[in-house]
Amino acid sequence: MRNIILLTFTLLLSSTSVFAGLPSHVDGQALPTLAPMLERITPSVVNISTTGKVVVRDPFFDDPFFRRFFDAPQQQRERRTTGLGSGVIIDAQSGYVITNSHVIDKAQDIVVTLEDGQRFDAKVIGKDPGADIAVIQIDAENLTEISLGDSDVLRQGDFVVAIGNPFGLGQTVTSGIVSALGRSGLGIESYEDFIQTDASINPGNSGGALVNLRGELIGINTAIYGPSGGNVGIGFAIPMNMAKKITEQLIEHGEVKRGRLGFSAQDLTPELAQAFGIVRNKGVVVARVEPDSPADNAGMKVGDVIVGVNDKEVVSSAQVRNEIGLLRIGNRVKIEVLRNGKPRTLTATVEDQITNSIQGIKLSKRLAGAELGEVREETSRGSISGIEVLSASGKAASAGLRKGDIILSVNKQRVKSIGDMQTAIKRNAKAMLLNIQRDSRGLFLLIQ
Repeated sequence: MRNIILLTFTLLLSSTSVFAGLPSHVDGQALPTLAPMLERITPSVVNISTTGKVVVRDPFFDDPFFRRFFDAPQQQRERRTTGLGSGVIIDAQSGYVITNSHVIDKAQDIVVTLEDGQRFDAKVIGKDPGADIAVIQIDAENLTEISLGDSDVLRQGDFVVAIGNPFGLGQTVTSGIVSALGRSGLGIESYEDFIQTDASINPGNSGGALVNLRGELIGINTAIYGPSGGNVGIGFAIPMNMAKKITEQLIEHGEVKRGRLGFSAQDLTPELAQAFGIVRNKGVVVARVEPDSPADNAGMKVGDVIVGVNDKEVVSSAQVRNEIGLLRIGNRVKIEVLRNGKPRTLTATVEDQITNSIQGIKLSKRLAGAELGEVREETSRGSISGIEVLSASGKAASAGLRKGDIILSVNKQRVKSIGDMQTAIKRNAKAMLLNIQRDSRGLFLLIQ
């Protein structure tokens, strides 16, 4: 009864407030409001719904007791999946919509719903799971695109507004401030440089807009931090300047081809600064330089302290990786370093990560239909070397290989080159046990 009384009292208060309304002016001054700005830009923020299918194994047939006594093969079945998210129209004429890669991951059908309720089927132009950015396209007229802002000028404390489709409720607007900048090392994406905000971001907001008070897009809402999966005032958005560079490559090529310089580094600590005789405590220490790599050819040495990349001050290895990872193959990069306490400027050319390739059938009939290439990818923890699956069809695809897989070991032998792989395959003529990195997951694949 007490709960009913409290509820009634709350409803009465709400009814009274609505009836009375809020004054538009106080002491002759108009009250501040975001309504005019939002009326202008909310038509550029869309809702995205997806459907797809995934193949799962029937757990009944996975029971070892059942298989032992009934000799039953493993059974698979398809399960229908659905998803909700948000997106932002960045090119009205071409119908380009930017969103998160995870919003459309494994989607077979993508439907975009505009603010006025119009619905359009969308096609994927390209996606970059490493940075969680994707571009989709709709065929529609009279669209409203959003203006792009400069995320590099953001400051902690700036007011921001998040727009999206939380929990599938429909377009929702929340406001807050920039809580922090340059958040990385969270393990959410491979490339992280997040804007942190306390503007409410919830499931379904992914891919939505983070705008400044001028209505300019300065971030793509991506993730939240919360023990229960709900908003606790810690949300993360991909800076627009980072998203713009990725978007341009996706529209032009359908994918992002990241290059390499061939070095690994670690954050400069006060202890390392003292050991190197450096006064400053910010920077990145070069821990390894690959022979004949672009970094080596540019004159980089182990022990160099990187303090700037392309005239931008750097304070972490993750930041260096982001700056280089957003450059196109063939771009020249200026790296400012301290060597023995003295400043030097190095210039290197970004090189393709793939250094050698081969058709899989030349290694083994079991790999027919696969194209394989040596790859070295810089990470915040160093350099990952392995064999990348550049394409997969025929026997290789049927065996479970996918484009983008990184083969780390063959028959329990670590492989960093095509030669390593040839040697490892010869260890077992009857089967091939591959340890693979797929996206952010690791798995074993047995090809017989």
